[in-house]
This record gives sequence, C-alpha cells and structure tokens, in this order.
Amino acid sequence: MATDEITPFRIDTPEAALSDLRSRLTATRWPEAETVDDWTQGIPLSYVKEVCEYWANSYDWRTREAALNRFDQFRTTLDDCGIHFVHVRSPHEDALPLVITHGWPGSVVEFHKVIEPLTNPTAHGGKASDAFHVVCPSLPGYAFSDKPSRTGWGVSRIADAWAVLMSRLGYDRYVAQGGDWGAMVTTCIGIQDPDHCAAIHLNMPIVPPDPDTMDSLTETEQAALTASQHYAQWDSGYSKQQSTRPQTLGYGLVDSPAGQAAWILEKFWAWTDCDGHPENSLTRDELLDNVMLYWLPGTGASSARLYWESFNTPPMDAVKVPVGCSIFPKEIFRASRRWAEKHFGSLLHWNEMERGGHFAAFERPEDYVEEVRTCFRSVR
Repeated sequence: MATDEITPFRIDTPEAALSDLRSRLTATRWPEAETVDDWTQGIPLSYVKEVCEYWANSYDWRTREAALNRFDQFRTTLDDCGIHFVHVRSPHEDALPLVITHGWPGSVVEFHKVIEPLTNPTAHGGKASDAFHVVCPSLPGYAFSDKPSRTGWGVSRIADAWAVLMSRLGYDRYVAQGGDWGAMVTTCIGIQDPDHCAAIHLNMPIVPPDPDTMDSLTETEQAALTASQHYAQWDSGYSKQQSTRPQTLGYGLVDSPAGQAAWILEKFWAWTDCDGHPENSLTRDELLDNVMLYWLPGTGASSARLYWESFNTPPMDAVKVPVGCSIFPKEIFRASRRWAEKHFGSLLHWNEMERGGHFAAFERPEDYVEEVRTCFRSVR
C-alpha cells in the first residue's frame, strides 16, 4: 500500500555483520601482485592488503557509525521504492531548501563535512542569509535505500522522485546540487520540475564539446578533451561492465569485502586531486566509511544497475532553470564556459577551481560550500 509516511532512521549495524566482515577480510584469497610498479594495471596488491588489514583490525566502525548518525536520517517510500535520506533543517528561518545528490562510487558520506556549514553558516564563518535546509537522499540501490526489484529506475525517474520528496518535506521552492550521477539527476530536476526548482548547481556538468569550437580550442578545452580521451582508453572499464553486466559483477562485490574496497578505492585514486595516492586527499577512515555504505547493505550489484539504466541516455533536453557550475581540475569530464553557455542557456554561476577532483564536497569542503553559497545567492 502506498504511503507518504516519513519514518526516522539510524544506522544500527548488527555485531554479527561486523564479525562476518572481519572473518571475510581475514580469509581473503589474494591474487598475485601486479607486474608493474604503479597503478596502471589497477590498485596495487600491497595497498589493498594494507587497507584490508587496517579495516579488519583497527578501523572503529562504531565510532564512525555514531559520527554518521549525528545527522537526522529518515526513510520514505517514493514511487514504490523505500528511500533513505539525511534531512537537516537550518536554525535560520529564511533558509533555502537544497537537495544534494551523490553518485557512484560515492554516498551521503561525501556530504558530512558540508552539511553543518550549509545549514548553520553563522557557526562556520558565514552569514545567516546563506543558510540552507539540506536534504541528501541515497540513490535507489545505494546505501540504506531499497534495491529496485524492477527495471526503470534511471536518472529521470529518480529526479521525479526527488521532486516528490521535497514536496513531502514541505518545500514548495528549492534548489538542487550534484556531481557524477547526482549531476545527471540534478540536471533532470532542472528539466522536469521548473515550477518548484529555482536553480541547479553542478560540479560535473554533462556538457558535450561544441563542434563549432574545434578549430579554435582554448588550452583548457584541449586539456578537457585529452582527459576525456584518457578516460575512454584507460579509465572506463568499470562503467562498461556496470552498464552492460552489473549482475555478473555483483557476485564478487557482494561476497568479497576486499573486492568491494578495491573496486571503489581505485576510483578515489583516479578521480581525486591526490598527487598519486588517495590518502593524500582523504583519510583512510573516510575512505572506508564510504566503502562501508556499499559493503554493509550489499549494494555491489544494485548500485551498478544505475549504469545499465542510464549510462547511454544522459539528460540532453533543455534545462529550464538557471544553472551554476564549479569545475574542479581533476574532474573526469570538464567543460569550458562557452560550451556550457551554449548547452544550458541561462548560466547563473561559473568558476574554475584551483584544486580538487570528482568528490568535491568530500575533498574540498570549504571550497564546495563557498561555491554553493555563491551560486544560489541570486535566487533566494
């Protein structure tokens, strides 16, 4: 029976699940080491062993779980799918509602360093006029949201569900933000819900290169095309597998914590601004917090299915609301301003950052907060 009920939620991991995790990590059957002395064949055996030994013997999930639970969390049913979300209301009366969407291989963990500055800016060097009510849903098939049992949960449907969520929370007017799959969902919100969404902000805008500029490429545009070519040749195998055979992949990821960690951590090496090692950008505990939101609910297959649903159908219709973009230098896909202006039409904000990569809120929380605040000031 369909219901609009919103129920409180807390992460409460059974001790048996943690014991099972430790047992599996201890019993891992390892492959031989790579035959190169870098990451060109994938994440090195020595690093995965080191992380998994730490995960089994030193990582304190109970402390990390409590830290994640400091924010109010809920579940509600949207289009017959149970959705988990963080919802933190600002203490400031005129705060602007904001829905933030993560991607793969991320989770709501990405936003735990930015929720407090966004909701309570006066406690974090900002002004009350920049306050937001923040909503961070877990994508269907991710973390503590339900795993869809039928096809059809692509980015367009998720965007419609998020619009219903914001209405159910009492927000008749809101703004939206996202990167990775979150950028696609957020773009769809800007296409599909212009009556309620006032503007969107993207930290990975899905913008095709403008063919009219190919004879006059700037240095930035040429670098973006080179990066895209590198991604296609050397960095996109995961997406081919997830967009074609997510079920086959899932057997290994859901059964092996070492496999799940390696599958995710390699992307934090490739996509963060980390100078060659992911722990230069994020702490080991932070990296494992995110992995845990895949391992505990067993979402290796269900999270990958979003690629099967949507990878070949990015939202390319006209976005009907103003768009802001923050371009981080180590992002997978980077657009130029003139490409974005031609694609989006109404460009609200544009900034090319000096540092940072794919996981903007996680890697560069202060920069991310300032970008979001600046982008949405004119639509309050």
